[in-house]
Amino acid sequence: MSELTRRKVLRRSAVAGGAALGATLPVTGPAQAAPVRVTAARTASAAASAVTVRPDDARYPELIRGTNQRWVGKPEYVRLVSSADQVVDAVKEAVAAGKRVAVRSGGHCYENFTTSSDIKVLIDLSQLTTVDYDADRRVFVVEPGAWLSDVYSTLFKRWGVTLPGGSCPSVAAGGHIVGGGYGALSRLFGLTVDHLYGVEVVTVDKDGTVRKVVATRDAADARLRDLWWAHTGGGGGNFGIVTKYLLRTPGATGSDPAGLLPRPPAELLTSTATWSWDGLTQTGFKRLVKNYGDWFVAHGGPDAAHLDLFSQLKAAHRSAGAITMVTQLDATRSGAAADLDAFVAAVGAGVPGTPRVSTQRLPFLHATKWPGFAGGDPTLRFEDKSAYMRAGFPDDQLSAAYHHLTRTDYSNPAALLLIAGYGGRVNAVAPDATAVAQRDSVMKLQYLAFWQDAAEDERHLSWVREFYRDVYGASGGVPVPGRVNDGCFVNYADVDLGDPAHNTSKTPWHSLYYKGNYPRLQRVKADWDPRGILRHAQSVEPSAG
Repeated sequence: MSELTRRKVLRRSAVAGGAALGATLPVTGPAQAAPVRVTAARTASAAASAVTVRPDDARYPELIRGTNQRWVGKPEYVRLVSSADQVVDAVKEAVAAGKRVAVRSGGHCYENFTTSSDIKVLIDLSQLTTVDYDADRRVFVVEPGAWLSDVYSTLFKRWGVTLPGGSCPSVAAGGHIVGGGYGALSRLFGLTVDHLYGVEVVTVDKDGTVRKVVATRDAADARLRDLWWAHTGGGGGNFGIVTKYLLRTPGATGSDPAGLLPRPPAELLTSTATWSWDGLTQTGFKRLVKNYGDWFVAHGGPDAAHLDLFSQLKAAHRSAGAITMVTQLDATRSGAAADLDAFVAAVGAGVPGTPRVSTQRLPFLHATKWPGFAGGDPTLRFEDKSAYMRAGFPDDQLSAAYHHLTRTDYSNPAALLLIAGYGGRVNAVAPDATAVAQRDSVMKLQYLAFWQDAAEDERHLSWVREFYRDVYGASGGVPVPGRVNDGCFVNYADVDLGDPAHNTSKTPWHSLYYKGNYPRLQRVKADWDPRGILRHAQSVEPSAG
C-alpha cells in the first residue's frame, strides 16, 4: 500500500513543502514440505510461553487500539504470540471456548475489524518479526509482525534486494501484503503480491481442527494453490492467520538470494513542489489536477517510459495554504534530473503561479524514510476512502473536488485528496492471476481527514463522505468500475461501501474491491474457513455450494 503520510499531514500541511541459522519448524497436514528456517534468536523466542494480557494489566490499553484512535477494543484478553505454534494453540483455545477471535499485526486497519465489541480474543502477531532467507526453498521469509522499515532494511543490508511495498515505516507485513501491497517502487516492480511465492497459514477445518499449512503458487494440490492465490490480495482476516510470507520473484533462478527479489536503485532523486492556494482559481486547480492525471495516463502501461517515477499529489483543503506534490525516481540513470524537471513542468503547465521546488538525492534506505512519503502520528483519528482510476479526471469530478477543498463551512489543514501515480509493471499482470483485479489502473486516490477531538467526529466524517459522494455522483456515490473508475482498494477498508445510505449504486462492496475475483475468493473461504472463525464487517462470505 503506499501507506499515506497519514498523521504527519496534520503537523506539516501548512508548510506543504514540506544464511539462516538454528532450528526448523515442521509443517503439519497435507501441506508437508521443506521446512522454513528461523534464526537462533527466533528459536529462543519461540521457546518462551505466549503472553496473555487482560484488562487489569497495564499493557492492556496499549494492545487494544491501533493507529486510528476512533477504534478501541474490549476483548477479554490479548494473546501475544512469538511462534506459529503459539498461534495454533491460541486459536484452538478460542475455538474450543466458542469465543470470537480476531488477529492483528501492526494495527493499521482503517475500520474496527479488530476492535469490534463482539471480539473476545485478540491474537497479536507483533512479536513475529523475523526477516530471513530459507536456502532450501530459495525464498525470503517475512513474518507478519515485521515493520516495513525493518523488512526493507534487512533485505537490503543483507542481500541488496527489496519489496515494492508501502512507505509508512510502522505498517507491518501482516495485513499489508495480503491486501496486495503497493508503494513507491510498484510502477517499476509491480505489487508485493506479485513476488509472493507462498504463505504459512493457520487454518480451522469444518470439524474445528486447527493446523498450519504451507500454500504456494507451485503447489501440486489445487486447494493449496487456491489458498496461496487468495492471499495475493484477498484482504486480511479472511482465510486464516498468516505466520510467514515466502517471497521470490516469479522466474527468478539460481541459488544466490541477491537475484531472487528486485534490486532497488542505489540512490533516489526526490522532489517536493508546492503550489500556493492563493490565486489558484477553479480553472487553475482543475488544470493542475488534470495535468497530473494525464501524465500517469500517458505513462501507466507496463512498458511505458519513466516507470521509476512515483509521485503523490496532495491536494489539501485550502486552509492548509498549499497543494503539494512529492516525487521520486532513480537518481542513478542517465537524464534523471532532466526527467524530474520535465515532470514538474508538465504538471504545472498553464497553472497560475510558480511552484516552490526542492530536490534531494538520497541513498535507497534513507529514501524509504523520506518524510515526503513516510511518516505517522498514532494519536489521531481519521477517515479514509479510496478509488482506482483507469483514465484521466472528467470535469464533473474536478468540479466536485474543487468545491469540497475550498468550502468555507469546513476548515481543516489535515483534510485532503491524495492522488498517487500507479500502473506500470502493476499492469503487466492479468486481473485473475492474483486476487488483485485492478490491473489497468493508472492512479490510486484517497479522500482523507485527520483530527484529534472525538467531539468533532461527525464534522470530519461528513466532509469526507460528502466529498466522496459528490465526486462519484454519476455512479451512485462510489467509484463503480467502468471507463474512468475501477473500484476501491481493500487495504483502505471502508464499511460505508456496504451501506445503502452511502452506496446508492447497484454494485456491492465486494465487487468494488474484488470485481470478478470475488466468487473464487468465496470458494476459498468455504474450503479453508468454513466455520467463519475469521470474520469482520467486510470479510469474504463463503460460497453456498
